[in-house]
Amino acid sequence: MIDKLFLVKLFGHSASFFHGDLSVIDRWFWVKNRLPITKDQETLIDIGCGNGAFTIGSALRGYQALGLTWDNNSQIQAKKRAVICRADTAKFEIQDVRHLEDREDLFEKFNVAICLENIEHILDDRKLIKDIIRCLKPGGRLLLTAPYYYFNPPRDEDNGPFKNQMEGIRHVRRGYTPAMLEELCIDSNIMLEKVTYCSGFLSQKLTGLYTFLTLRINPLLAWLVVLPLRILPLIFDKAISKFFNWPTWSICIEAYKPRF
Repeated sequence: MIDKLFLVKLFGHSASFFHGDLSVIDRWFWVKNRLPITKDQETLIDIGCGNGAFTIGSALRGYQALGLTWDNNSQIQAKKRAVICRADTAKFEIQDVRHLEDREDLFEKFNVAICLENIEHILDDRKLIKDIIRCLKPGGRLLLTAPYYYFNPPRDEDNGPFKNQMEGIRHVRRGYTPAMLEELCIDSNIMLEKVTYCSGFLSQKLTGLYTFLTLRINPLLAWLVVLPLRILPLIFDKAISKFFNWPTWSICIEAYKPRF
């Protein structure tokens, strides 16, 4: 197996995005481009932070960043990575985001909320969005990504059924369209500013190769084979996806909580 903490020690925070599937680095670039460096002690909450890569990345850009995860092991790993990366303003807490309404101490505390590939795991997505918006200060921003409803599923199980899946483990819905996300924003009284997309043809195909080699042969071999190929999507993904008219993996939104 790959020692992920060792990679972070060796290569720094960027290594957090290069030991999993390629969609992770795609999402980080999408977030990073919408998260300007700040020296104003702006606050950020990461809803469903996983191993903490995005929380730490946000902290390194100047944000007082709080990552929430329901998984204790993920939190432990995230804290270790934050220490290695010297991300002193990255904090982590155990929190089931399905019960975010219980955290009144977080209400109207944050300038930015990020929620990346998490909402598709939650049955009551309407409530989740309302709870996230409640945590934003007036004038705060939401950056959210989710599976695109029309993506080409790499595995048959990605076609469903979804209705009986366990929350937090598997997807409970196929994905979202722009209209579905706009509906959620309107329901939560937040202004949808922009809809974009990420992770195209090359990212998806190389992720498929990585997954196949990991499951069928060896995780280390999968990482070594895919590592030198990771540069290709960064250069060619948009052009090739457009040529093949290939749907993206994720749909992404930027939204704004009115100041008044």
